[in-house]
Amino acid sequence: MFINISPLKQYRDFRLLFFGQMISFLGSMVSYVAIPYQVYELTKDNWLVGLLGLVQLGPVLIFGILGGTYADRLDRRKLLLVSEFLLSLMILGLTLNAWSDKPSVPLIFILVALFQSIMGFHRPAMDALTQKIVDKKDYAAVGALGSFRYSAGAIVGPALGGILIASFGIKGAYLFDFISFVAAFVALYLMSKIPNPEKRDNSPWTDAKEGLKYAVSKPELIGTYLIDIVAMAFAFPVALFPSMSEQWGGASAAGFLFSAMAVGSLVMTVFSGWTSKVSRHGRAVVIAATLWAVFIIGVGYAQHLWVALVFLGLAGAADMMSGLFRGIIWNETVPNELRGRLSGIEMISYMSGPLIGNARAGWMAAKVSVPFSISVGGAICAVAVIVTAFCLPKFWRYHGHASHTS
Repeated sequence: MFINISPLKQYRDFRLLFFGQMISFLGSMVSYVAIPYQVYELTKDNWLVGLLGLVQLGPVLIFGILGGTYADRLDRRKLLLVSEFLLSLMILGLTLNAWSDKPSVPLIFILVALFQSIMGFHRPAMDALTQKIVDKKDYAAVGALGSFRYSAGAIVGPALGGILIASFGIKGAYLFDFISFVAAFVALYLMSKIPNPEKRDNSPWTDAKEGLKYAVSKPELIGTYLIDIVAMAFAFPVALFPSMSEQWGGASAAGFLFSAMAVGSLVMTVFSGWTSKVSRHGRAVVIAATLWAVFIIGVGYAQHLWVALVFLGLAGAADMMSGLFRGIIWNETVPNELRGRLSGIEMISYMSGPLIGNARAGWMAAKVSVPFSISVGGAICAVAVIVTAFCLPKFWRYHGHASHTS
């Protein structure tokens, strides 16, 4: 069964939000290539390029929770408008820095950290707003459409970034991203006004603690967080793609490696209609994360580029399968008055894992070898996922509501 696009036809505000954020994400993926490319071009230092990820980890941990708290206190549409405006200023700063005679590397790091801090407010507000403008029966379809938006941007964006950098330089890539944020701002502005969340007398920190308390009280939520962090922390191989590509043709091979998982994710999303018929959501997440680990082990043993690409594509599909069911669990479990705060916690879970995973992969590869780092990481991941599921029996047994039974 193909992806369900009925929410795009049925809800005008969701349609504006979806396409605005699709354009914005495409631009962000262009900068995803441009920022590390520029840092390496200016410094020729791989360690400094790696530090870009660590610079983002602090803002993710701090502002993921704080941003989610404010998403439950403020007008979410206005919060998104302000976030889009500030994000566009960060990209404009990168553009102007690239235009200078001597671009500043410290300024790039500062702007990247500020960008990620603002994203801590943007993403929870967007997730909470989405839940407010569609009916509950469409949550699964909305999750699949969001996954499609991500996968399509993750495939097209890096390729477009490479073309823009080759044709117009770093400045052209950043300028495209800036324009994409302007487009997203216009789409948000055209949306209908959304009722404000219920007024709260508690302080933001009290609300943040309330969100954390709710999250830890739900085994089904704890399971989604821990399974994803474990899967990414032990088996995220992206930092090793440049090294892997050297034996298979250099930059062109690296481009294929970087896009392979997104291709698998997109295929899974396009054919995701079957997920609405599944009710054992916790079990589906565990199975998907275990498959991710198995396919990553295959990447570690790959002797040819096409074999590595096939396993990466399968791993991307498994990761998307996990993401789809985790999204359904979040939407079914979290009440709207807590949605912003819990979205912030969700963001921490799915963003911190890859940052930690890249550091682990790079360290282990430097100590032993790239194949060892990937295959052993995958094996540890498989064991860790199974152990985590065993320790959370309520998550394994979590039973949601398939569309045909609701």
